Amino acid sequence: MRYPVVIEPGDAHHAWGVVVPDLPGCFSAADSGLDEALENTKEAIVAWIEAVMDNGEEVPAPASIEKHRANPEYAGWIWAVVEIDPSILDDKIERVNITLPRRVLARLDAKARAVGETRSGYIAKLALEARV
Repeated sequence: MRYPVVIEPGDAHHAWGVVVPDLPGCFSAADSGLDEALENTKEAIVAWIEAVMDNGEEVPAPASIEKHRANPEYAGWIWAVVEIDPSILDDKIERVNITLPRRVLARLDAKARAVGETRSGYIAKLALEARV
């Protein structure tokens, strides 16, 4: 998945700013240059998409750069495209096999039961709450 981004160049006194026009409120910045700004933007896009999906909302599809270039707000900015792994949008259930010590598994099952979850549901909930 390729999202167009618009970049406000930085200098010795100002950070590089990056906006993702298709994802309202999604932006990033970096002090050390364009490469860091684009890497930070990838992280911002993934976090934005995960938050939207966690709220049960639709993730906007990327539009073309040409569509956004007409916006006078971005006059004089630099355009680029950031590629994001499309698997972050995949909510298809997948069976996995993990290995845990029995004592850890017993603790995990007890905590899952205490909150009314299955083992898998509890692990998924913890992973989503961790927001790595």
